Amino acid sequence: MAGAGYDAVVDVDDEGDLGHTDLQEDLEFHTSTFTNASTTGRKYTPSSGSGLPPPATAGSGSGGGGGGTSKRYLWTLSFYAQFFDVDTSSVMARCWAALWPRANFLDVLEGNPDLYGPFWIATTVILILFLGGTISQYLANRGAGPFAYDFELLSGAAGLIYGYTLVIPVVLYGALRYFGSESANLLECWALYGYANLIWIPVALISWSPLTILNWVFVGVGWGVSVAFLLRNLYPVLSATDRQTSKVLLVLVVALHMGLALAIKILFFAADSPVASNPSGPSGDGKEGDAPADGARFLF
Repeated sequence: MAGAGYDAVVDVDDEGDLGHTDLQEDLEFHTSTFTNASTTGRKYTPSSGSGLPPPATAGSGSGGGGGGTSKRYLWTLSFYAQFFDVDTSSVMARCWAALWPRANFLDVLEGNPDLYGPFWIATTVILILFLGGTISQYLANRGAGPFAYDFELLSGAAGLIYGYTLVIPVVLYGALRYFGSESANLLECWALYGYANLIWIPVALISWSPLTILNWVFVGVGWGVSVAFLLRNLYPVLSATDRQTSKVLLVLVVALHMGLALAIKILFFAADSPVASNPSGPSGDGKEGDAPADGARFLF
């Protein structure tokens, strides 16, 4: 019976009473028409309608057929497009979660960290810092001759914000992986730091203000909100390392973020910003060249 299948045929009487069925007389065995898969040499392959997702390694190679997912290479646009595959409602929900955190931000990401929100948030901060610094310079140099836009403010803001948002998460991710944190994810680090920059948008809006105390208060609030957001969401990842290492990494995260806040205050919240080139008068040496400095002392 191991080599062939059998069909069981049960003969039921007219009354339908199975209780008095004589197994010796009413049961008959017939040779089955089914063939054993082992005798035909065929392997069982699940159908496409089985409900199981294809394996993660399935591709469109020579033996994969046409149903596999296409491979994404580093030099193709499709590779980077997957990091921007997010709708507006999801970005708005993540922005709200960054400003008013009620749950862990990694849970809000739902395993789909994006770079769309971080890119446009950083770009918006850069443009507002440039506009705020330009207004600050205009107020300081008002009446000193024709005003010229200083695009070194724009390049300085781009270098600071883009550099911090891109480089620091890479360094943090490398440190976490080096010290044995298996839960570290580079995309999640980029998303955390990118959405943490959201608070700098309202802070940058008042960067043109001549009130120094107001500037320091807003910068302090921006630093406090953003660093609390980072620590709240990075602590579970940092705690995966040993206790001493996690403390050092936490201190570095706080110190580097404080450096960002001070750089924003010093470089863009004053007319005498080291990033900006305040031109002196047409002669280069006269009373016209002292006017920006007097305005700068008033603003700072």
